[in-house]
Amino acid sequence: MLSLRGELDLVSAPLLQSAIESTEIAAAPMVVFDLHELEFIDSTGLRVLLAAHELSRERGQEFAITPGSEQVQRLLSITRIDEHLRVIASPDEMPV
Repeated sequence: MLSLRGELDLVSAPLLQSAIESTEIAAAPMVVFDLHELEFIDSTGLRVLLAAHELSRERGQEFAITPGSEQVQRLLSITRIDEHLRVIASPDEMPV
């Protein structure tokens, strides 16, 4: 599980991209992005989320996100990304 806090934007997106590409994440059977404490996301952040989803599919991993702030949820809805990613209420909902 990756817990995101604050802002996911042009400045912070490369850090998340590096984390996604780590061997620890690559070896996990599932990847959950916990967005509960994410307050803001821009188009760069959205691109990283989508890239992480695609990479997880290529690796055969489960992938899901949790809801974020109102701004985050609004952007995911407007861009219809929430229709393509599995959204769960909490990381506890993922199968073990």
